[in-house]
Order: sequence, then structure tokens, then C-alpha cells
Amino acid sequence: MTTTSPRRGRIVGAALAVALLPALAACGGSEPAADAASGAASDTVTLITHDSWAVSEDVLAAFERESGLTVKQVPMGDAGTLANQVVLTKDSPLGDVVFGIDNTFASRVVDAGALEPYTPAGLDASAQPYVLGDGALTPIDRGDVCLNTDVAWFEEHDLPEPTTLEDVAKPEYKDLLVALNPASSSPGMAFLLATIGAFGDDGYDGTGWTGYWAALRANGVKVSDSWEDGYYSEFSGAGEGGTRPIVVSYSSSPAYTVSEDGSATTTHALLGTCFRQVEYAGVLRGAANPAGAQRLVDFLVSQPFQADIPGQMYVYPADASVELPAEWTQFAPLADEPFEVPAADIAANRDSWIEKWTATVIG
Repeated sequence: MTTTSPRRGRIVGAALAVALLPALAACGGSEPAADAASGAASDTVTLITHDSWAVSEDVLAAFERESGLTVKQVPMGDAGTLANQVVLTKDSPLGDVVFGIDNTFASRVVDAGALEPYTPAGLDASAQPYVLGDGALTPIDRGDVCLNTDVAWFEEHDLPEPTTLEDVAKPEYKDLLVALNPASSSPGMAFLLATIGAFGDDGYDGTGWTGYWAALRANGVKVSDSWEDGYYSEFSGAGEGGTRPIVVSYSSSPAYTVSEDGSATTTHALLGTCFRQVEYAGVLRGAANPAGAQRLVDFLVSQPFQADIPGQMYVYPADASVELPAEWTQFAPLADEPFEVPAADIAANRDSWIEKWTATVIG
């Protein structure tokens, strides 16, 4: 088994972020704001991101040489904190470009008017359907959040692996699932959306998604606050002492649990249980260097950067024409029909859904 991380864990920290909003607004981005005020950023473009942003040094260096720009990278914590920062500072942006707003938070940023619409000419046709906010958000990468299983555990216990969301609520899978808290984990929120997309308000024997989660609670679901805790501490397939053989992770995770000879993987993603996350970049309204910001977004959709995404951030490039690593083709396919929830519904119901989930599962 490889030891490479199967997926960055992107902690949303939504509830915590809300509690910390005043402090974040006061002190989170003083340095970039000062740069913007100085007006001296014509050869520097400031990129604010979540902590999981990554790019190969040579790929970024080639862009800087070609463009004459220096990219200043400013991590802002988790995805939820990043989105909240963009909204709070929309009248005094902390940089020129934001990367890492996902489709569960997109409406919050677009509705705040924090972004200047810009669609790069190089955006591949395969990525164009994901554009949001009349061009305010450009799709950069995508990934499916799905249930993952420990293949060896099920073989040793002579139990068939589950294949559907309904399966893991059955008695034979009692006390086997590790889920993630949607109030504190972006993949946790994505998996909650998978269940909402699957069952709505009246599916799952007429009880809807809340009834499904009530069934999971009765069946012994364990909830971790972060992907890291769920995968590494609780999941038996991570090889680090966990005991539960089903976990919420990514469809790309099995590509990082391959055998030494690359012929097999020790984990399996259940592609009938997925919700698709899309991550975006956008030009911040009021950017000190708007031309540089557009040039940077052009770079993010270019072939060199898109081809770098799987190895650096462990998700799929938005450009479907980009060649993937060989092991991804075999062990990390995307779902053919992931569950969907319209962005408008997410915007209107995100907070109330989290409250209902908490009341149902945590109590």
C-alpha cells in the first residue's frame, strides 16, 4: 500500500467559522489588504485559497516567467472559512483571485457580489457546464464524495460489500460506517447532499433523508468531525488502526491504496453513493491587479495546470480532455450518475439542513 494521502481533508468548519467571523474580518488578511491599498501590485497577483491548494513548483514558475507576474499565495484555512472571508471583505478584497470556493458554498459568495465575472477564453468545452454566477466562478477541478470500503475486511468477515446508500442502513452493516459531520467537514456536507439528492423529503420509505439518517444512527453510525479523523483514525482500510470498514471519502481515494505492483487496490469506492464537488476560481471585485487576476485564471484552466491537479490536489481537473495518471483510470473513476442537488436549493437550505442533520444524528 502506498502511504500517499488519499485525499486532502478539507474541513469546512462552518459553525466555527461563523462564530469566528468578527475576529477573522479583523485580523485574517491584513497583509494582502495593505498590498491592495499600496497600489504596488502591478507585477504581483495575490491568490487567496484554502489550505489544500497545491501546485508543482516548476508549473507555477513557468507561468511566472511567461507572464512576468509573481503569484503571492495566501492560505485562508478551510473551505468554509475561505468563503466567509471573501464575503466579509467584499468591499476591501484580500487579494486579486480566489481559488477553492466549491459548489456547496458558491451561492453565498456569488450572492454577496464579491466577484467580477470573467470567463477565460481557454476554458475547455467540457468544463463550461459547471460555470456559475454568470461567469463569476470558473470551474477548476471536480471530485466525487462517496462511501469507501476496506476490501480485505469484508473478505475476512465473509460479508458482501454494500453497494447502495440503503445497504449501509441494514442490520448486517451495523456499527461499520464512519460518516463526517457536515457542520465541520466539506466532504461531510457533500455526503449529506448525496443523501438529500437520493431521498429528498419523502424517499427512503416515505421518511426522506432525515429518516435515512435516523436509520443510520439506529444502525450505529459513528461521526467524525473531519475527514482526517474519519479516514485515518476510524477507517480500517487506512492501515492506521481504525476498526470500521466503511467511510465517507472520495472516489479517487482507492488510487492511493494500490498494491506495490500497482495491480490492485485495498479499498473500493461505491460509485452509487456519490455527490460531485466542483471547485472554482474567481476574480475578486475591486482587485488591485484585475489584469493580473484574469491572467492567473487563464493559467488555472490551462493544460499545464489542469494536468498538475491530480498529483497535487488529488482531484480531477475540470477539463475532461486532460490525460489522467494511469492508476486513476483503473482505480479512481468518477461516478456515471452522482446524486445532484441544485445550487439554488443548497443556498436556500444549507443551514437548515445542517440543523436538521444535527438534531437527527447528534441529538
